[in-house]
Amino acid sequence: MLDVISRPWPWYVAGPLIGLFVPTLLLLGNRQLGISSNLRHLCAAIAPKDVAFFRYDWRRAGLWNLAFLVGICLGGLLAVRFLGTPEVAISAETRAALARIGIHDFSGLAPGEIFSWSSLGTLRGLASIVGGGLLVGFGTAYAGGCTSGHAISGLAALEKASLLAVIGFFAGGLLCTFLILPLLS
Repeated sequence: MLDVISRPWPWYVAGPLIGLFVPTLLLLGNRQLGISSNLRHLCAAIAPKDVAFFRYDWRRAGLWNLAFLVGICLGGLLAVRFLGTPEVAISAETRAALARIGIHDFSGLAPGEIFSWSSLGTLRGLASIVGGGLLVGFGTAYAGGCTSGHAISGLAALEKASLLAVIGFFAGGLLCTFLILPLLS
């Protein structure tokens, strides 16, 4: 069993399993699957009730979503503890392209030259970590959800706004990958 869960699953297994979340949520009376809404639920649980945005029944609206978030964190901790840190498979072509813009450390889940405490003092690290974090936070709030929420729940519910958001996410990712990241190297 450990061997089965320690390897990547093929698309034809993982895809349908992820896809079953949406009908399951609809059957349970929920329409949203995502992580970003948990920030609002946490603030509603601990923030003063004089802020109108946080004045709602967060237990009814988001308790299951908070449990989902806790499950993701516990699952990640258990996976690293019992399965070790996964090795990310990166093609030789991608490694060469990244090397041309100064990225050589592929030992972790993210390039150490960009995503580390020491890189915060560099323009590339500051732009990637702080600037990127602010842009992701703003985009999530502006789009009304995160990539997983729009791409899984929104598209499955045939919401036009989710289609526009997903197109925007991909366009932004391509823009950053091919235009902004090379400028920062």
